Amino acid sequence: MARTAIVKKDEKKRERVLKAISEGRKAKLSTRHTNRCKLCGRNRGFMRKFELCRVCFRNLASNGKLMGVKKSSW
Repeated sequence: MARTAIVKKDEKKRERVLKAISEGRKAKLSTRHTNRCKLCGRNRGFMRKFELCRVCFRNLASNGKLMGVKKSSW
């Protein structure tokens, strides 16, 4: 996957921020943290409650693999 490099880079940034916080100093560029999907690494259309992007959420929900999520029909 092409996005794995982006995900690894984001993880390294997150580690640096956490290290700076644990040392008691302000992290450099701490506002640049972005939430990413746990499955594909997509940063847009992210749902915090499930930690997934909208595409992965829809696939898992339609397959019935997410607890408490039901497909609506009317």
